Amino acid sequence: MAKLNFGGVEENVVTREEFPLAKAQSILKDEVVAVIGYGVQGPGQALNQKDNGVNVIVGQRKNSKSWDKAVRDGFVPGETLFEIEEALQRGTVICYLLSDAAQIAMWPTVKKYLTPGKALYFSHGFGITYNDQTGIVPPADVDVFLVAPKGSGTSLRRMFLQGRGLNSSYAIFQDATGRAFERVVALGIAIGSGYLFETDFRKEVYSDLTGERGTLMGAIQGIFAAQYEVLRKKGHTPSEAFNETVEELTQSLMPLVAENGMDWMYANCSTTAQRGALDWWKKFRDATLPVFTELYESVAAGKEAARSISSNSQPDYREKLELELKELRESELWQAGKTVRSLRPENQAAQPAKAVAAN
Repeated sequence: MAKLNFGGVEENVVTREEFPLAKAQSILKDEVVAVIGYGVQGPGQALNQKDNGVNVIVGQRKNSKSWDKAVRDGFVPGETLFEIEEALQRGTVICYLLSDAAQIAMWPTVKKYLTPGKALYFSHGFGITYNDQTGIVPPADVDVFLVAPKGSGTSLRRMFLQGRGLNSSYAIFQDATGRAFERVVALGIAIGSGYLFETDFRKEVYSDLTGERGTLMGAIQGIFAAQYEVLRKKGHTPSEAFNETVEELTQSLMPLVAENGMDWMYANCSTTAQRGALDWWKKFRDATLPVFTELYESVAAGKEAARSISSNSQPDYREKLELELKELRESELWQAGKTVRSLRPENQAAQPAKAVAAN
């Protein structure tokens, strides 16, 4: 295990150089990894493990859309694709990748098959951290750990196919066999992690829920919407407002940040842009800091978990979700985005652009 030092703060990390795939394959050679759930994280993690030579099977409800997807992805019914209970019985490592709400509903079934020596694997600290709400309390004689890729399952798979890796956190909640560390790291390498950094279940879910509601998804959409609205109200066209709000950020500036950091991106922009960014970023920090503090405290108090469990468990959740997504999709901001994306050179031949009406 390597140590990273961030200004005096040390972190434990595992890289693919010190823990190569061959070592992971050796550790996992006698394991049967049962991926339960084939929705967001399941396909990417299962396919990457399969391509990396791990004995992986998928457990899913027969004749469901996810079952059919697993078949299309190359999993064979009766050989590498099974009904959930059979997969649970066969697996020595149970990758519990259902949604948080579905994990709660399925837990009594899963628990029956957690015999001594097995491992229970999560990609999120939710079920364990909020077990007073979820009821997920594993037996004491199984390993319990997580590998949490810092991105979607789609990104995990896409980057794997590009020969790249998506960074992941790892955590051990329970080491019943004395092998939890080597098992979790081997699985982290097998699913295609770039490198693995250590955390614990509580910190993983606190940072994850804060990030999703904050800069990764919630805050960024709110900032996009606010700037776009101001520009439109001041007479700018949808195309101009979208390009200055979203397109330039995602297509030009964020790749520079990813490459070498925010300071490097600033240094490679005009002096006028640099001055404005340096003058204004602290104002945005000060304006949003109370919101982020409120958000983190809500996560830590279990309020976000309670809301998620309550809303996601409703029988009409999918219908309500689609209405909320439709509101986003049909907003002028993202309709403008659809048109602007179609005008990118790589898309012009495939899909001619349609005009966006200015209100």
